[in-house]
Amino acid sequence: MSCECKNFNDKYIFNAACVHRNLSPARLVEIALRRGEGTLTNTGALAITTGKYTGRSPEDKFIADTPGVHDKISWGSVNRPIKPEYFNAIRDKMVAYLQNREIFVFDGFAGADERGCRKFRVINTFACQNLFIHQLLIRPTKEELENYGEPDFTIIAAPDFLCVPEIDHTHSEAAILVDFEQRLVLIAGSQYSGEIKKSVFTVMNYLMPEEENILPMHCSANMDPETHETAVFFGLSGTGKTTLSADPTRKLIGDDEHGWSESGIFNFEGGCYAKCINLDPEKEPDIYNAIKFGSECENVIIDPETGIPDYDDGSITENTRVGYPIEYINNAQIPGTGGIPKVVIFLTADAFGVLPPISRLDKNAAMYHFVTGFTSKLAGTERGIKEPQPTFSTLFGEPFMPFPAERYAKMLGEKITKYNTKVYLVNTGWSGGPYGVGSRMKLSYTRAMITAALNGSIEDAEFKHDDVFNVDIPQTIEGVPSEIMNPRDTWADKAAYDEQAKKLAMMFKENFAKKYPDMEHEIVKAGPLGE
Repeated sequence: MSCECKNFNDKYIFNAACVHRNLSPARLVEIALRRGEGTLTNTGALAITTGKYTGRSPEDKFIADTPGVHDKISWGSVNRPIKPEYFNAIRDKMVAYLQNREIFVFDGFAGADERGCRKFRVINTFACQNLFIHQLLIRPTKEELENYGEPDFTIIAAPDFLCVPEIDHTHSEAAILVDFEQRLVLIAGSQYSGEIKKSVFTVMNYLMPEEENILPMHCSANMDPETHETAVFFGLSGTGKTTLSADPTRKLIGDDEHGWSESGIFNFEGGCYAKCINLDPEKEPDIYNAIKFGSECENVIIDPETGIPDYDDGSITENTRVGYPIEYINNAQIPGTGGIPKVVIFLTADAFGVLPPISRLDKNAAMYHFVTGFTSKLAGTERGIKEPQPTFSTLFGEPFMPFPAERYAKMLGEKITKYNTKVYLVNTGWSGGPYGVGSRMKLSYTRAMITAALNGSIEDAEFKHDDVFNVDIPQTIEGVPSEIMNPRDTWADKAAYDEQAKKLAMMFKENFAKKYPDMEHEIVKAGPLGE
């Protein structure tokens, strides 16, 4: 077994039993199997289970409240402060914990754009987690590794190190701690690999506006392979962000995390972290075919005899996942860069059945819906939910945004104005009635609407203003029945529609007034009116 202990110096690693640095996926898989961290599927992917934590643990996330960031962070239930002395105490204990252990180090990049690129060193106690981040970040060339130097940020992930809340001032034995001044992330107690990925994203969401005036975005992005015309897609879980951006006629820039610089769009990552539950090879062939050697499945049930995954089995968690390098996608754009976005799409799955299937937003309305981040939970998906429940996630990625929403919204507004970018709100939810009465918008119709937005033909249509939601609705789009364009027309009971529409509009207004009391008046006025 080859180690690099004698040739590797890092202030967080000393006296380790063995340090594996920048191993290939093949070697990491071999070691993970030797250590009993997982098994192989019938296609060669490494399959692991993550124990108690099968998703992110937002209550366990903290930011060190240091003098340099105290007045910048949007403190609250999302960005929880921890005293610097508590952070440092946990850091010192974790560093001591790494001694005399087998350690795995990956040196990679976040940001495919030269200006937005940052060096991340990830230190793991599990080989499988080192494989994961090797595939999810941008992998340096041999020459880039030789000249890597010191990282811009370090992440230490030790799932087997458990905090003691009474001593460490954490919420539980797990903790995700960020110190922006020390440029250090500590992840303890959780083997869910998404914590590493989203910690990188959180750091980039701080660094890009602060150091480069680059807008970070929780979105997917694709582009026309010939014209390089670029589009970005925002949307919470269940809205179709991954499905709609994975267009076989366009190049996929990335599926989750991007920056918008003066040069255009660029992917923060070099891989994808896709959901596996109910994965269908016909509906999502790209993801299905990417699950092969070098990929890592999390919490997917695997037949012990055949190694065949059961993607319909959510007995461990509905949040089954697979991580793989973006090269495993046939139409991936590598490197992950595109032009200035011509179109921005906000996706929502309205289970109330009252939002238009597509509507045009001006700059202020775009900023309003950007900070609102609306979709809806469905009746029956959680105990106690009897009817659709609105979900509002600031910037379509509230858990990962350290600054106040206004800062990111202002950056978006400036870019819309500067580049004359068109913005559309697309409802992939229900039409003709709420969930349980109406029907889900057909994917073919949604694709036709997005195609019209991307090629500009939508602007040739006549637009009608909706006074309740304060948006402009195109009346005709090729390939879409004109009778579904105005949602009120699809309801048999018009009075019931009016009541439901006003109810949802008031939910928008109440959420906005509570969360953004100091937002500029012009943005407030651009939201739903409820009248």
